[in-house]
Amino acid sequence: MPESPRPIGRRIVVVGTTGSGKTTLARQLAQRLGCPHVEADVLFWGPHWTKTPVDEFRTQVDRATAGDCWTFDGNYSKVRDITWGRADTLVWLDYPLPLVLWRLLRRTIRRSLNLEQLWNGNRETLWHHLFTRDSLFLWALQTHGRYRREYPLLLQRPEYAHLAVIRLRSPGATAAWLASLKTRPRQAKGSDSYPAADSDSYTG
Repeated sequence: MPESPRPIGRRIVVVGTTGSGKTTLARQLAQRLGCPHVEADVLFWGPHWTKTPVDEFRTQVDRATAGDCWTFDGNYSKVRDITWGRADTLVWLDYPLPLVLWRLLRRTIRRSLNLEQLWNGNRETLWHHLFTRDSLFLWALQTHGRYRREYPLLLQRPEYAHLAVIRLRSPGATAAWLASLKTRPRQAKGSDSYPAADSDSYTG
């Protein structure tokens, strides 16, 4: 007999190495919940790739996650106390590094060829990410192992003990988890209509 779909949390943080698909998954979850999707890069990167000052960035994230239902994607440690502290569920896309780099390459080529406009008018170029110190490929190489070391330790801290942690290790596991979910109609403000996910059942 197939397992019944399970409810998901209603304040969800999606983390993982750049290129793993955080934004896509967070957007899909937001659509299921009928709640706002907060993309950290939109708040952090201003026009011409200028960085938002930390105080202003924290204020914007604080405002964006003040509600009772939202999804947030991003690894920014500058606002981790806000996002992880308020979330009920953390989804970690922990894919193998070669897969992440391949997905990142495909995404960068697509954005470059299509002159795709990102947040606040910014655009990515393949040259920039292959031949400069700001390369996302270099960033992925630097952070992939670091997240694997740091996240388990961070999640043992008392301030994050409330989080239901979903660690997904492949796109197939993510697709299966997403297919297993169900949502419930939103109730009145202040009610708890989206119980946290069972992390053991959803670990990939």
